[in-house]
Amino acid sequence: MRKGIISAVFAALICAGWMMTIPAGPIPIVLQNALAVLAGLLLGPVAGGLSVLIFLIAGAAGLPVFSGGRGGFAVFAGPTGGFLIGYLAAAICAGLIMKFIEHQSGNSLRTCIIIALAALAGFMIIYVFGLIRFKHVLNLSWAHTFLKGFVPFILPDLIKLIIVVPVTLKLRPIIQRYTA
Repeated sequence: MRKGIISAVFAALICAGWMMTIPAGPIPIVLQNALAVLAGLLLGPVAGGLSVLIFLIAGAAGLPVFSGGRGGFAVFAGPTGGFLIGYLAAAICAGLIMKFIEHQSGNSLRTCIIIALAALAGFMIIYVFGLIRFKHVLNLSWAHTFLKGFVPFILPDLIKLIIVVPVTLKLRPIIQRYTA
């Protein structure tokens, strides 16, 4: 019951993340990708994945929760649709990697490294799904796909990753205490 409530709260947080959008061409810089990864890091693969799934269903149903306040199933058919699907895979993957530190406490170097690797894996999965769809929809070469869909986002996503690690270190034990 508690995990379901926390999943719903995280879904709402991911939905609200569209308000932190910086236009950058066909793919905006958003906070939602970091929030999707954070859901997996904090809640695990099932509850974190459920959070993202609720967000995706809300957006597909037409609620204005995607970047720029867009909603509707048509967004999935556009150039950013792959990134959205990647959020789900990223939350699940990051959550699975976090299983390696499930019973550890504290902020040891090993724990920090695992969190950073889980977050990095999550971000990379989002890129894999996103860039494949982006290339297909816009009919770009791989070189142009990387130049437009990856290069401009490296620094913002590295900054988000650096922020996600201490947030996870601080919040994960608290969330685990309430969901155990």
